[in-house]
Amino acid sequence: MLSVKMCINNRSNTHKIMQTNIVIDDQLMKDALKVTGLKTKKETVELGLKTLIKLKKQEGIKKFRGRLKWEGNLDDMRNNQYISGYECLDRIL
Repeated sequence: MLSVKMCINNRSNTHKIMQTNIVIDDQLMKDALKVTGLKTKKETVELGLKTLIKLKKQEGIKKFRGRLKWEGNLDDMRNNQYISGYECLDRIL
């Protein structure tokens, strides 16, 4: 069961804060707190949302399979001298 009440707070010019009240399964939250090691429900929910967004962006990259030409230096990549995958993904999507 999910009950949502939202309020947009635009006190900051950098981003909007959304206050949301939701009903989350207690066992699901306990399990999430345990496996992540996070201390608060807010941190746990935010991590879950960020993870979901990353996964969906990764799914979106599939549409480019076979359509992109790879250019780069494999030795540099192995030495971490390249843009992270998430930064590249953000540029594409």
